[in-house]
Amino acid sequence: MTRLPTLFLGHGNPMNALHDNPWTQAWSALGQRLPRPRGVLSVSAHWYVPETAVTAMAAPRTIHDFGGFPRELFEVQYPAPGDPDLARRVAELLQPLEVRADLSWGLDHGSWSVLRHVFPAADIPVVQLSIDESQPPAFHYGLGQLLRPLRDEGILLVGSGDVVHNLHAYAWGRHPVEPFDWALRFEALARELMRRGEHQPLLDYESLGRDAELSVPTPDHFLPLLYVLGASAPGEPVSFPVEGMDGGSISMLSVQFG
Repeated sequence: MTRLPTLFLGHGNPMNALHDNPWTQAWSALGQRLPRPRGVLSVSAHWYVPETAVTAMAAPRTIHDFGGFPRELFEVQYPAPGDPDLARRVAELLQPLEVRADLSWGLDHGSWSVLRHVFPAADIPVVQLSIDESQPPAFHYGLGQLLRPLRDEGILLVGSGDVVHNLHAYAWGRHPVEPFDWALRFEALARELMRRGEHQPLLDYESLGRDAELSVPTPDHFLPLLYVLGASAPGEPVSFPVEGMDGGSISMLSVQFG
């Protein structure tokens, strides 16, 4: 079986689930180019809890984990099936770490808002892995390394977050704004480190100065990238199939290894 790529998708505003814009068009094009996986393992910024858990139900619900958006966004459903066998395989690969088989969560908007563009038919099974908020960056990178074999088993490992995610500085509304200089600088640095295969500085992102402090004020949206970095193979080519900055302070950058 051909090794599948591993992807980090900058998901941005939940309204991208409904919009037809350059980012959603690029997600759609990406889905058309990718080899068809037999399943997706998604690590979303929005399942950020004090444990490692994996969705293990056959039919995960679509979670509308946000507020203040139009009714039509709450009506979106992404009825992809689950895959209990994949959930068990994930737990097996992460042994001896305790991984709870979850039967209540489902697919949050970090997963479905992008996957409904990448795989619009919702006919590929999707399993979510939680992010343990109590663990340091190296832990999450290490889990990505342990999950790398899934790429040779027909599974697309996806991290969904944002390399730069500062909602305090975000320009809400429909008026375009210029990206903040600090956001552009941090994203450029992250891209260059990934091109060079230098992952350790990204694990130590808090030591990268003021630009990093502003770009990653909380770890939740950055940590999914570390799973994808861990799941990449040494020397593997990296590309950036989706680019751009939304609202001045949210990076829409996507990262593909392989």
